[in-house]
Amino acid sequence: QVQLVESGGGLVQPGGSLRLSCAASGSINSIYAMGWHRQAPGKQRELVAVVTRGGSTNYADSVKGRFTISRDNAKNTVYLQMNSLKPDDTAVYYCYGNFIANWGTRAHDYWGQGTQVTVSS
Repeated sequence: QVQLVESGGGLVQPGGSLRLSCAASGSINSIYAMGWHRQAPGKQRELVAVVTRGGSTNYADSVKGRFTISRDNAKNTVYLQMNSLKPDDTAVYYCYGNFIANWGTRAHDYWGQGTQVTVSS
C-alpha cells in the first residue's frame, strides 16, 4: 500500500550532474524522514543523504559539498541533486522513507526499488 518510486538515474560523464526523484504514495499518515542510500556491487549499502521531518539533513562525508537533498512536502517527494559526479558515485541508489501508515501508530522503514547511477567516460 505504501510505495517509493525513484527516477532520474542514468549514465553521466565524470563531472556531470543528475537529479534523482523519489515519490512516496499510499496510505501515509506522517513522514518522519526521507532520503537516499546507495549500494555499489560488492559493497555494503551506505547512507547518502537524509532529510528529517524537521528539515535537518545528514550527508555522507563523500558527497558533502556535491550533493543536495531537498523535498516537496505537498507531493511527498524527495530529490537528490548530484553535482561533480565521480566514478566512485556509481551505484544503485535507493530511496528511503520512515513513515507512519494510516493504519499504524509507529513509524517503519520503507525502501524503493532502486535506480542505477553510472558515472563513466
